Amino acid sequence: MLDRLFSPLTIRGKVLKNRCVVTPMLMNYCTEDGLCTERFAAYHEAKAKGGYGMICTENVAVTEVAKGYQWIPGLWKDEHIAGFKDMNDRAHKYGTVMIAQLNHPGRQANKKYAKATSWAPSAIPDPYTNDEIPHEMTVEEIHKTVSDFGDAAFRAKKAGFDGIELHGAHGYMIPEFISFYTNKRTDEYGGDLSCRLRFPLEIIADVRKKCGKDFILGYRLSADERVTGGMTIEDTKTIIPYLEDAGIDYLSVSIAVNATDDQMIPSMYYRHGYQVDYAAEAKNMVKNIPVITVGRINDPRIAETILASGKADLIGFARESLADPDMPNKAKEGRFLEIRKCVGCLHGCVDHIDNGKPGGCELNALAGHESEPEYQTVKTDDPKNVLVIGAGPGGLEAAIAAAKCGHNVKVYDKDRWAGGQYRIAAIPPGKGEIANFVTWQMNELKKLDVPVILQTEVTKELINQEKPDVVIAATGVLPVIPKKIPGVSQSHVVTGQDVLTGAANTGQRCVVIGGGLVGVEVANHLASLMKDVTVIEMREGIALDEAPAPRKDLLRDLTNNGARVCVETSVQEITEDAVVVSGKVNEAIPCDTAVLAIGRVPNTALAEELKSAGYDVRIIGDAAGCGLAGAAIRAGYLLGRAL
Repeated sequence: MLDRLFSPLTIRGKVLKNRCVVTPMLMNYCTEDGLCTERFAAYHEAKAKGGYGMICTENVAVTEVAKGYQWIPGLWKDEHIAGFKDMNDRAHKYGTVMIAQLNHPGRQANKKYAKATSWAPSAIPDPYTNDEIPHEMTVEEIHKTVSDFGDAAFRAKKAGFDGIELHGAHGYMIPEFISFYTNKRTDEYGGDLSCRLRFPLEIIADVRKKCGKDFILGYRLSADERVTGGMTIEDTKTIIPYLEDAGIDYLSVSIAVNATDDQMIPSMYYRHGYQVDYAAEAKNMVKNIPVITVGRINDPRIAETILASGKADLIGFARESLADPDMPNKAKEGRFLEIRKCVGCLHGCVDHIDNGKPGGCELNALAGHESEPEYQTVKTDDPKNVLVIGAGPGGLEAAIAAAKCGHNVKVYDKDRWAGGQYRIAAIPPGKGEIANFVTWQMNELKKLDVPVILQTEVTKELINQEKPDVVIAATGVLPVIPKKIPGVSQSHVVTGQDVLTGAANTGQRCVVIGGGLVGVEVANHLASLMKDVTVIEMREGIALDEAPAPRKDLLRDLTNNGARVCVETSVQEITEDAVVVSGKVNEAIPCDTAVLAIGRVPNTALAEELKSAGYDVRIIGDAAGCGLAGAAIRAGYLLGRAL
């Protein structure tokens, strides 16, 4: 079924066993001095073991000051070689081709970590670091940087990498020279295309000279920078033949720059394979080299159709490889239900990085912890009877982990559907793939012969009958009902949860009270049903608890669906036909249905009752403290292994 995806491909004498590629993705697992750590090595080894044909690391700094983040890898000195050599030796045992992506961030360097003023072709600040004007490079400094790339590539070869990839995308130094968006020079490195291409072509020549003909040299580019004055697909098609003639061995096609970062790293609001047509245009311009495509490809069956259509030769599974490093092996064997698919939330990966933390995955607690003892599955010598209350993601993950360790597990939930609040989160527009993860968890429990008993409310009497050794209370949350608002108890006042689950219908005119992530998603759901929707929020903005990129996408969708937003505004009263507000907006907003989405509180009453009765009760997930699904999943994963 997946014959194309699992066909080999040879690049510069190296055989890729399949077309599955881990494309670069920042994780921040190295030391501040750029040294490879066991965490970084084990993370890549897991993907090699999982069957990926080629792995390209996150961007590797070519000089000590070429750093945009704190714990990125480096190849600017010989001391870096040994650690990466060990990592590559481990990955090569599984027949995986290893590539180091070399980068200088240019104006996107972070002074806090680089400890120096950033360098760029022109003195134009980056939108994300516009508190600093970059140093405008001299010709001598350009020549030095060209040599830095070549030297780093040679160290990569000594470290056992099969090749390097030049990061010519996303607004870093190399594309800064090519694009009129960032290059305003009028010397031999600016102006005409032949001058703007001089920098990357000199780097390619230097790498090839220092590393020889038996070393892969790939190139990543942004086919369209998606900003005013930036590179377009037509510009990119023009430069591709020059890059190929200079000696690159493959082309990895992405899009966007920092100012359009939501398009660079797509959230769940983007369609599958939305960047593929850019790769197809690039593929039409190459003569003999393969093209990699990326962008919301999380299913090997979609990857197969892209290859069948001739739009690309290799498929980048960046964030999918985070969610499931074993995806290729499972896909090859036809075990599609066992594949844990990335849902595009960007919380564990991008949001963690943006907040100065190491990356991870909300759905895969093991990501980035592959060699840590507490994350390993060890069979118990003392099997316990474990009863899990709540079939949300935290409870199900705890059940999976405990069952894999050899405990006897049962799961109960009062609802018709498994998934808890996470399943409900799949209902608004763009969020449907969340259900994939719940399906994956249920399939894992089925394989483990763990019963999941739905539509059954757990009581103290049921616990007394079951007599479990351990009770895991993943009992979730209850919506906050603000009793102080006059009129809140009327029949046309409902909760956001009831709206999403279909327990409550609404009239045409809806006022959503609460503009956090939940409230905004409920509002977008109603607006997509062509309701007249107004969101009321006391703070200065809405969905402030969402990660930046998906928040941008959500707000764009909300606007497109025609919802009205009133910020810095509070509700004074709910009448029979209006919601009276004051603050930045002062009016009685006509309303058929008022929807409460003010917040949630942990639901712990049963857990406390069971504790008082002497049971060993472990509270996890939202019941332990309201938060995102990833925290609940990690808590369940670790608890199940620690019983």
